[in-house]
Amino acid sequence: MKVSLLNLKLQYQGIREEVLKEIEKVCDNQSFILGENVAGLEKEIAQYCNTKYAVGVASGTDAILLPLMAVGIGAGDRVITTPYTFFATTGSIVRLNAVPVFVDIEPDTYNIDPNKLEYIIKKQTAAQRARLKAIIPVHLYGQCAEMEPILKISKKHKLTVIEDAAQTIGAEYKGKRAGSMGDFGSLSFYPSKNLGGFGDGGMVTTNSEKLAEKVRILRVHGSKPKYYHKFVGINSRLDEIQAAVLRIKLKHLATWENNRMAGAERYNKLFQDVSLPNAVSLPAARPYNRHVFNQYIIRVKKRDALREYLAKECIGTEIYYPVPLHLQECFRYLGYKKGDFPVSEKAAKETLALPIYPELTPEEQEYVVSKIAEFYKKTS
Repeated sequence: MKVSLLNLKLQYQGIREEVLKEIEKVCDNQSFILGENVAGLEKEIAQYCNTKYAVGVASGTDAILLPLMAVGIGAGDRVITTPYTFFATTGSIVRLNAVPVFVDIEPDTYNIDPNKLEYIIKKQTAAQRARLKAIIPVHLYGQCAEMEPILKISKKHKLTVIEDAAQTIGAEYKGKRAGSMGDFGSLSFYPSKNLGGFGDGGMVTTNSEKLAEKVRILRVHGSKPKYYHKFVGINSRLDEIQAAVLRIKLKHLATWENNRMAGAERYNKLFQDVSLPNAVSLPAARPYNRHVFNQYIIRVKKRDALREYLAKECIGTEIYYPVPLHLQECFRYLGYKKGDFPVSEKAAKETLALPIYPELTPEEQEYVVSKIAEFYKKTS
């Protein structure tokens, strides 16, 4: 049996006719930039995320960059985030010549550890604390970070909160949707996301009319009206074809995410049945969270050998993220060293993503778990 890490073709088969029909309409209209589909999607995403506003942008990366720009983050400003995430989170900070300040993660959820947040702030010099301007908590793998203490600390220190919700559209923390709790939410529509387009795309969510308008202006080179520039912005417009596709997919998102959550429960049961407590640790979902499982992450012993074994058995897996950001070569100038964020470093060495998508069958999941059990039986 072959089990792919992700199979987008199966999803496409169920919506193919509707997608092609809407793409044909866009082609016939010849309106490709910031048209009716973008406007419609912005309203629908705002409603889905329980926010007042949503602004379509060209990528999930820009959905982080533009909020930073909107609140004036610049050279020498300091922005708190986690070293265990995709590059775009920190890359957006550095692109503005600001300084990333890392806080280690929780060992079970892999999200930023709020218990270490205040400590890191206190470690800053008085001059550094004066330049602390924002925090980007990352809602990793489909589960929200601990936003209650994060928001409390952020309010105390007057920090802008930008939720990196690239992997968590539809996730909830204590009844509140991802992207609705901070000053901004940043969504990604990269094809592998729970709501993925046919290319790059992103969305900024906010409850502030003023901040939403600032992002709208910045995404079109900082101009309003056209050719009159009050700000220096960038070219970051969600295109009409992507928006048309995403509007169709959004109608199915709740069902797809329920299927993901059911698949995660099935994995949990299968792993309990084969009993590998000393070799495999399962994802930790907080009881007050709605975890939408963009990824199903296990922590394992002999991770690299297991991955190689599964590949031979035609099972797709992935490692997110093999090198924490504080150890990346391009960030060496920040002065961090190995051992500075031990929880992130351990996660980078031990975690493995298994196939988890709405169309994954129980039989495929049984095969995956049986092969993992087989590996540990052979190598124990």
